[in-house]
Amino acid sequence: MRVTGRFHNIGYTQDRKMLITFEVEEQNKCLDEADAIKDEKLLIDVVKYREKRSLNANAYFHILIGKIADALTSIGSPTSKSNVKNRMITSYGQQWMLDDGEPFVYKTNAPPEFMQEREEIHAKFIKQTDAYFYLIYRGSSTYNTKEMSLLIEGTIQEAKELGIETMTPNEIAEMMSHFGKEKE
Repeated sequence: MRVTGRFHNIGYTQDRKMLITFEVEEQNKCLDEADAIKDEKLLIDVVKYREKRSLNANAYFHILIGKIADALTSIGSPTSKSNVKNRMITSYGQQWMLDDGEPFVYKTNAPPEFMQEREEIHAKFIKQTDAYFYLIYRGSSTYNTKEMSLLIEGTIQEAKELGIETMTPNEIAEMMSHFGKEKE
């Protein structure tokens, strides 16, 4: 069960076990699913809520990716949009973390040149032994506003270094202020 809400209180049982209570917004969901988890041991993960990234921000990210690929190609370094996108995500994006908190490491026979062109996976080469090992990064469609903001800021910096015109700081601030306000 995954719901949104607010922290309410900390208390203690008679045998001094801590009780933490939350006010939840999706009450019907909690009522529907409470019986199924009543006596089960649970993994409880409380994180600060963030709005999902906006579609405008995602579109702007992809526009910058295209401009960077075009600029690199025009200066004699032919580069695909997939390659640039993977480089931006593995430089400024979010690693895919496993349930135990460890990063997702992928082992394959595919060399870095092949992996860098993949659309369906964002992988950063880490080592080669009997195979190739990569850290796997989440796709931008899973990012919240803060994560998307970091990705765009890094991508903007790289675009500027190539002389690519980007939005003005005011335009960027305006776009960022609309994160999560659009329906996905």
